[in-house]
Amino acid sequence: MPEDAAYPTFSHTEIARRSAAVRAAMARDDLSCLVLYGRGRDHDVQYLTDWPGTRESYVVFPLEGDPTLLVQLFNHLPNARRTATVEDVRWGGVDSVASVAAALRERGVASGRVGLVGAVPWQHHARLVRSLPAVEWVDATRILRDVRLIKSTEELERVRIAARFTDLAMAALEREVRPGLREDQLAAIVEGAYAREGGTHGIHFMATTPMRAPEIGVPAQIPSRRLIQAGDVLITEISADHWGYSGQIHRAYAIGEPPTEPYQRMHDAAVECYERVVAVLRDGATAADVVDAAAVVHERGYTLYDDLCHGMSQLAPILRTRPTAHGAIPDFTFRSDMVVVVQPNVVTADARMGMQVGETVRVTRSGVERLHAYPMRFVVCG
Repeated sequence: MPEDAAYPTFSHTEIARRSAAVRAAMARDDLSCLVLYGRGRDHDVQYLTDWPGTRESYVVFPLEGDPTLLVQLFNHLPNARRTATVEDVRWGGVDSVASVAAALRERGVASGRVGLVGAVPWQHHARLVRSLPAVEWVDATRILRDVRLIKSTEELERVRIAARFTDLAMAALEREVRPGLREDQLAAIVEGAYAREGGTHGIHFMATTPMRAPEIGVPAQIPSRRLIQAGDVLITEISADHWGYSGQIHRAYAIGEPPTEPYQRMHDAAVECYERVVAVLRDGATAADVVDAAAVVHERGYTLYDDLCHGMSQLAPILRTRPTAHGAIPDFTFRSDMVVVVQPNVVTADARMGMQVGETVRVTRSGVERLHAYPMRFVVCG
């Protein structure tokens, strides 16, 4: 991957490719400009600027001409200028909305259709409408995210690095988790494993519970101060990031002793579900194909709690099994070089016992490419 100063960046060819793809989609929807909103680390903003974001940021991305990145706070501006691939990087000013409106007027955008991308605060939207009353503001989030679905060769390189970082976290848990640690100390193990390699935090959802008297079937977003004991199971959902791209992995750890028979049986069902799903995933597979392949979970007497499958960074499609779906199965077709996370969170009907098993894969013409090297097994540690 080419390096610009001290930061990873994409080649000029890659930047031109994605800009052209976004502009082609804008032209089809008769959009003269996109306005992207991000708060904190934001994949939409980073896709068009390579600026990962820290606080609030906007991108004004015209159908023709150069984009502008507006960064808050003022002291974040020097770092953004060193990092971003766009030339015009400005402070967002004391009023980000006024700065966006001014950047649009500079480009002669005072009317026509302008697409908004991301979770623009309603207060900002209302003021944009008042500032530029002749503009028709439309939600264009789908346009950008559809373009992001298919990964380029350079993007896939970043995903592979992120997957390796995530594997490091799983190996560190295997080495270091033991009775006597608290749950809220596990984050240091996870983040320390990839931070020293340059990776950044994605998520580390984890929970422990006694295998012989389980009370938790879903990894916890907020760790408790519970003391880990021999005979516990640790269930996980871990991701690490590398410059806007992530790897996500899910494994179960039996602590201090082998898995109990009920947990081993559940693990076998989770792995079987994962394997059946990846067996049908390929260019041309549909969401219905994936959902039908996961029916084995219910055939084995379990159900699912979390999503069965989702695109990297929560891109489409987000799928559940038919008995657990919150609506109709989407009309979606997988294509080569999409990156998805297959993650069956198998639980008992009362959700007091469960685990999550899965990982990130790349869709190919004939199947999937596994992006992780960490073994898919019920890990025994401590």
